[in-house]
This record gives sequence, C-alpha cells and structure tokens, in this order.
Amino acid sequence: MLLKTYGAPIEEQIAGLIHDVSHTVFSHCTDYISDADSEKEQNCHDKIFDEFVRKSEIPEILKKYNLNLDYILDNKNFPLKEKDLLDLCADRIDYGLRTAIFHKKIKNGKYFINNLLAENKQWVFKDFESAEKYAKLFLNLNTKFWSSLSLTVISRNVGDFLWHALSKNYISKTDLYTTDKIVLEKIKPHIKTDSKLSLLFDKMNNKGSFRNNPKSYDVIVFCKSRVVDPLCLHKGKIKRVSDIDLKWKSIIKQESKPKKYFLEFGR
Repeated sequence: MLLKTYGAPIEEQIAGLIHDVSHTVFSHCTDYISDADSEKEQNCHDKIFDEFVRKSEIPEILKKYNLNLDYILDNKNFPLKEKDLLDLCADRIDYGLRTAIFHKKIKNGKYFINNLLAENKQWVFKDFESAEKYAKLFLNLNTKFWSSLSLTVISRNVGDFLWHALSKNYISKTDLYTTDKIVLEKIKPHIKTDSKLSLLFDKMNNKGSFRNNPKSYDVIVFCKSRVVDPLCLHKGKIKRVSDIDLKWKSIIKQESKPKKYFLEFGR
C-alpha cells in the first residue's frame, strides 16, 4: 500500500508484495540455526529469495500478465522498495511504524506518512523535525526490541531448538517453509524421549535465567542492529539527519554495528 500510495510502478509494487515470501517459520530465529551463519546480518531469507521465487508459482503468474521476472527480482530497479541501511525504504518505513504502533510508542503513523515525499526514487521527509523524530523512534525500537538482549536470547534459543530437531531428523528443512504450528507439532512428540530437546524447549519458553556477562559466559551471540539516517528537506536542499545533527552521526556510527552479547545461562 505504501508503494502504491506514493506512485511506485506496478513492477515495484509486486516486488514489494513478494519481498518476504522466502521467510521461514519463526522468522529471523532461523538466522540462529548453526549452519545459517547470518546472525549479524539476519539475511538468510534474502540469500535464498531468488531461488525460492523461481521455484514457486510466481513466475507463471507474472508471465500470464507479461511481467518480466528477472526485472522484478532485481532490487536495483526499485530503490523505493529496497535500500541498504542507513537509508529508508518502504519495508523499513512499514515495519518501523507497525512495530511502534503495536508497542504503543505512537498512536498511528499519519504524522510520518504525511511528512514523507518520494523524490527522485528516494524517501525524503519534508523537514528536519519529522526526519529526526523518525530516526529517533527507529533507534528506540531497535534498542528496546529488535536488537535487545531479550529478543536475541529468544532468537538464539529457538534457533538451537530448531537446529537440534533438524539434526535428529525430527523435521526437514522443507518443514521450515510451512508454519510455526506445523513444525512444533512435528517436534513435540520427541520431547519426552530426547533430554537435550526437552532442555532446549524449556529454554525456548523462558524456563531458565540468563544474563549478559562478559566475564563468564557460555556463548557469544550477535544480533543485527538497525538504525536509519533519513533524508530531509532543509534550507532548500536534501540533507541527511547526520549532516544537520553531528551528534546523530556519532550515534549511527556506534549503533549500526551488530550487537554482541555474552550469554551466561542459569544452571
């Protein structure tokens, strides 16, 4: 809807619509499965996106409407839909506002949407004030939720649980593209007979303590950190928040690094 509202071409709207189709069960928790190797970037879904789409029914649907699959799969064609951090993109705006509303950080997203422009295929706030507010809101969400210690622990525990289930053939990698419920129903019968699985299941359900302890830890865990440096109109020119507020430049330099936690679990 965001892309459509701001006049993106139909190809970009379709690219936005399908951009998350390769997400697995438990979403980014699968970045913590031992062979995923994507804790810091949380991009295991992106790595398989192209292949996933090509093996789905999507190519035939696009062909029916004379739409070019290769063009739609190339993010370079759609800068409103997808850009690397620290830039804004439709996905980042969308999940940022949805998370903020869900956690009651804001009542709705109207203020930010009403202050956004799509200029020369890039997102630009109408003024520094609204850009700064969004940047700080996004940072708060990152600190409190997306890269927090508690969410990192949950992600790691779920990843360990799934990895053990995969290694024991309780589930297959194909199952990861079904639903959370289906995967859990396949694994649960083995909990009573597999003591390690039982322990991992309890940890996954927060039955046990943990703390961040660099001096004595069981495992080092990383988490992707998300921070943005939006563009805005300022004195007749397009500037980044960090160009206007030098303190923000220092903040994003630090906060854009993956979070590193030293997890010690209760005995």
